Amino acid sequence: MVFNSLIFVYFFIIVTTLFFLLPHRFRWFLLLAASCFFYMYFLPIYILILGFTIVIDYFAGIYIAQSAGKKRKRWLVFSLAGNISVLAFFKYYNFLNDNLTGLLGLVNQENPVPYLHILLPVGLSFHTFQAMSYTIEVYRGNQEPEKHFGIYALYVMFYPQLVAGPIERPQHILHQFHEEKFFNYDRVAEGLRLMLWGFIKKLVVADRLAIYTDAVYGNYAHHSGYSMIIATFFFIFQIYCDFSAYSDIAIGSAKVMGYELMTNFRRPFCAKSVQEVWQRWHISLTTWFRDYLYFPLGGSKKGKLIQLRNMLIVFAISGLWHGAGWTFVIWGLLNGVVLVVEQILSPALKTMHRFLGPLQHVVRIFFTISIFVLMGVFFRSPNIEQAWTMLHKMLTLQPGSLFKGEPPSSFGYFVFALVLLLTVEYVQEFYPGIQIIRSKNIVVRYTGYVLLLTILLMVGVFNGGQFIYFQF
Repeated sequence: MVFNSLIFVYFFIIVTTLFFLLPHRFRWFLLLAASCFFYMYFLPIYILILGFTIVIDYFAGIYIAQSAGKKRKRWLVFSLAGNISVLAFFKYYNFLNDNLTGLLGLVNQENPVPYLHILLPVGLSFHTFQAMSYTIEVYRGNQEPEKHFGIYALYVMFYPQLVAGPIERPQHILHQFHEEKFFNYDRVAEGLRLMLWGFIKKLVVADRLAIYTDAVYGNYAHHSGYSMIIATFFFIFQIYCDFSAYSDIAIGSAKVMGYELMTNFRRPFCAKSVQEVWQRWHISLTTWFRDYLYFPLGGSKKGKLIQLRNMLIVFAISGLWHGAGWTFVIWGLLNGVVLVVEQILSPALKTMHRFLGPLQHVVRIFFTISIFVLMGVFFRSPNIEQAWTMLHKMLTLQPGSLFKGEPPSSFGYFVFALVLLLTVEYVQEFYPGIQIIRSKNIVVRYTGYVLLLTILLMVGVFNGGQFIYFQF
C-alpha cells in the first residue's frame, strides 16, 4: 500500500480511529494486524520473509541476553547471518551472477549458475537493517531483549516506517509500544500537518519533477547537455522530496497516535558542504552506518589515513545498499571521495570561506548542490554507459533546446514546484520565526491550510506513482 493512494487515506482513518477506541492492552494487536495488511497489500507471500527473520531475531535476542562469552557472539552472528542472507539472496543474487557471467565470458566459459526471476520484497533493506540493529544493541547491552513476541514483531513491522524508514533503533521505539497513548489535539494536529507537507512534497514537487526527469533520462540521446543538467538538477530535488515526503507522512501518521519516530531529513540543500548534506540526509541510515560499520572499522581513532579509508568503505557499501548495480557503487564511492577531499582541503577551504565573506553561504550551498547534481547522474542512470555519455554532454555543452519533448507551459509547473519547495525550506532554515500553518493566529493558520490544499489539488500528480526508495 502506498501513502499517495486513496486506499491509504481510508486505512489511516480506520486504523487511527480504532486505535483510540480500543483499550491499551489490545492496541499492539491492532497495529500488528494493520501492519501485516499494509505490507501484504503489495505481495502477500512476502510476509513469510518478514516472519522468518522476525522469529530468528526474537529468539536470538533472548539467547544473546541469557548467554555469556563466545556463545553470545555466536547467537549474534546467527542473527546477522540470517538477515544478511535474505537480503543478499533477494537483492544481490542476480547482480553477482551477472558479474560472474561477465568474468567467465572473458575466458570463454559459460556460467553454470542459473539466473532467477526474483522480485525484490518492498523495503527489504530498511526492515533488515532495523532488525539487525535490535540484536546488535542487545549484544552490546544497550537494550533488554523484548519478551513479548507481538511487540517485537510490531517493532519490525510498524506500518508507518515499515517499507522506507526511518530505520529506528530499539532504544527509541520499543518502549513506546508498551506505553499507553492518549488523544492529544496539539499532537494530532502536528502529525496531520507533517502528513500534509509530505503529500505536497510527493505529489506537487517529486512526481511533477519526475515528468521532465523521466523524459530526458528515458530518451537521453535526443537531448542536449543543457536539458540534461536541468533534468539531473530536477532529479536531485525529486528524489529528496520523494523520500523525505515518505518520512514526513510516516513520522506524522505515527505522531497522530502518539509515537515519536526519529527525524530522517533536516533540509539537506541548505548544507554548505557534502559532509553536511550527509548529516542532514537520510539521517537514520547515515547514523546506522556510522554506529555499526564506521566505528567498528576504527572510525577516526586510528589515524587520518585509516579514517579516510573507512569513509570510502562506508560510502561504497552505502552505494551498494541503495541498489544492486555498479552505478550505485560508483555514486557511493564518489561521495566518499568528495568527503575525503573536503577533509584533506579543510584548512584551505576555511581560508577561502573567510575570503568570500558574506557571500560564502550562498557560494558554498551552490557548489554543494552542483556537486550533488553531477554525482546524481550515476544514481539516476540505469547503466554506466549512459551516465558517462550524459556527463560528457553536460560538461561539454553544445547548443540545444531546453524544452525538447516538453512545452514551455508544462515547464512552468516544474519551476513552480521547485520554487515552492525552496521557499519553504529556506524560510524554515534561516527564518524559523516565520510561521504560517503553525501560526497561533487561526486566520493565518487556516489560510495556509487552504492554500496548500488548493496547490495540492491543482498542481499535484495523482497517478499513484510509487515512492523511489521502495526499490531499495
